[in-house]
Amino acid sequence: MLRLLYDEARLEPHVRKGLNWIMGGNLCGTLHGTICGGGTAAMVGLAGLLGAGDMEFGLLVALPQVAALLQIPFSVWVNKARKRKIFLLTFGVFSRLLWLALGFLPLLGNVPESKLPLYTLITLLGISSACGAAINVCWFPWFSEMAPIRIRGRWLSYRDRIIAVAGLLFGLLVAYLLDVLPIDSKYIVIFLVGGALGVMDMICFGFAREEPMKAPEEKMQLKKSLGEILRNKPFMRITVMWTAWCFTANLSGAYLTPYSMNVMGLDFLQITLFGTVASSLATALIISKWGRALDSHGSRNVMLVAGIGAAITPVFYVMASPGNIWPTLLHNVIGALFWSGTNLAANSMQLSNSPEENRPMYIAIFSCITCLVGTALGTMCGGWLLTWAEHSGMFGGWFDRYKALAVLSVILRLGITLLLVPGMSNESDSKAKDVVRFFMPDIRKLKKLHFRRVR
Repeated sequence: MLRLLYDEARLEPHVRKGLNWIMGGNLCGTLHGTICGGGTAAMVGLAGLLGAGDMEFGLLVALPQVAALLQIPFSVWVNKARKRKIFLLTFGVFSRLLWLALGFLPLLGNVPESKLPLYTLITLLGISSACGAAINVCWFPWFSEMAPIRIRGRWLSYRDRIIAVAGLLFGLLVAYLLDVLPIDSKYIVIFLVGGALGVMDMICFGFAREEPMKAPEEKMQLKKSLGEILRNKPFMRITVMWTAWCFTANLSGAYLTPYSMNVMGLDFLQITLFGTVASSLATALIISKWGRALDSHGSRNVMLVAGIGAAITPVFYVMASPGNIWPTLLHNVIGALFWSGTNLAANSMQLSNSPEENRPMYIAIFSCITCLVGTALGTMCGGWLLTWAEHSGMFGGWFDRYKALAVLSVILRLGITLLLVPGMSNESDSKAKDVVRFFMPDIRKLKKLHFRRVR
């Protein structure tokens, strides 16, 4: 598959090798993220052990997004030094090494009421996120200069399929370890593994040949660059749309795993099976199809069709009850079938609408706005709404505050998709209905299979 893509684009041998190393780095980075992230099962378990509440959970999810603001000065610095590999390895390795220490934090608190371990967790996460801000502005423009746009969608979909399968198997292993290891050692082992995978991610980039930056060797003027970006209407449209999308998604998204564990009573293995594993399987089955749809019909049409489907999936949590695994399973399976398409389209759209000569700054601005206003603010607003609803006594009984927040997220995200996506630019003359037709043969196959089973 990759060889055919590389042959189609007539890539040089060193570029092919570099793209393969980048894919290996992305794989290790994703496995690292299975453990090391604000909303992972491991982090939720560790934070809960250290006494975190809704607002602390929200802060742990939001901190990496707030740190994205540092991508702007990093992009200026990288553009001036023109040494992407050095920046990526230096800041990236240090960022990932800090995760090795997180599993030892429970040992700091001899008194159950002590908040020192929790505050230390938040501090280390903040420092790691700040250093990690250099990673995105280095690797993504580097990759975009290596992979021609005509094969980019298929390359990304192939990468995501491999990552999905690997994430499935690795997620099961992590869940098993979280369930069977003793409480006093499980987080030490888990975060040592997660930190090591993060370091391996950076090492893979060390083997990839650094592509010369195509931007002219001149001093980047921040004010001038920001003015240029603000005048780029197609780029600003995708930035505004994706920011609003992330905000509405993270109102409830960051709290679904804690809700599944603490209220619905699912254990680590169930969370992984019906969460990580289920979504990985769905992504592996569909992602190549989304990649072909993106290359054939354009990213706007993929975003519209996939966005509508992804928007409604949190509503499954309305049927949540203790011991019921179906809301988590349906949300992750059906959700992954669609949000894999939205993520692919968002990546393609920000690259397509950012010029090569100033791409690091464009990527930095996009990440800063979407992460800070979208993910971080959305998560913190969700935590505030949950806290307010708890103190006010609203949404008691069966329709609790988490279900109310999920419904609000569905309504807002669906509205954002229908309002903002249709007016965006597209790489092809196709319509959204062409994307639906593209998937119709697969839908018919599923219907025939279901009919045979019923008979």
